[in-house]
Amino acid sequence: MIHLNGRTAFITGSTQGVGLAIALAMAESGADIVLHGKDRSERTPELLKQFEDLGRKIDFVAADLLQPKSTDDIAGQLFQEVNAANPNVDILVNNAGGYLDKPFLEMDFQTLDNTMRLNVYAGYFLTQLFSKKWIANQIDGRVLMTGSINGRLAEEDHTAYDTSKGAVEMLVKSLCVSLAPHNIRVNGMAPGLVRTPLTAIVDRDEKFADWMCMHTPNGQVPTAEVCGGAAVFLCSDAASHVHGQMLLVDGGMSVWQQPDPPHLK
Repeated sequence: MIHLNGRTAFITGSTQGVGLAIALAMAESGADIVLHGKDRSERTPELLKQFEDLGRKIDFVAADLLQPKSTDDIAGQLFQEVNAANPNVDILVNNAGGYLDKPFLEMDFQTLDNTMRLNVYAGYFLTQLFSKKWIANQIDGRVLMTGSINGRLAEEDHTAYDTSKGAVEMLVKSLCVSLAPHNIRVNGMAPGLVRTPLTAIVDRDEKFADWMCMHTPNGQVPTAEVCGGAAVFLCSDAASHVHGQMLLVDGGMSVWQQPDPPHLK
């Protein structure tokens, strides 16, 4: 049976969307949880109660991953706060990320740098810090990176985002090579288009939603909950021999060149 009993997971960017779906699925599978958000809000107590009702130990840490001058600083501070909240973390989910793009011909260094800091560097240094602790204490840690189908398929004027998500996929592979000898498993998950607060256009624009469904073999633009089970599997003992892999949760979009135009069907 796939479960995470006895495990403790820290998930960055877990107050909404894919991160929250992963956190809930892991809690339902037996893991205690440390949530992370940019800051505390009026919604935080209600959010924590969801996990308490599942009978799990739940903690919350707040940190703006773009606030410090160096990502290394925020990784160190966040690492300390997580350990103070729950020193038993043995699953790290580097999920926090964002879309900060501009058209390529208007791109500036700060936007590109912020995109890489948020989507790549933060997870890189958090993985380094947790790995050092796990190795020192002989803990078989698990790391899950949230990538995107954009790491494989480019979108117009998404140069910063697409590049960062491509980097995440290579990071999964390179970290696997570095950490597998220490009994630390590193894998990734790359969602296609799923319904989250950041993809609200799907619900606002019916033509856009229809277009995306037409370009997805299973014809769906699902909610973020589809990512939860995949995350649990990759971090569970059922995936004990799965190292350095990027699992695409995309309804088949990444394997399809493009659908036939409707008039040819």
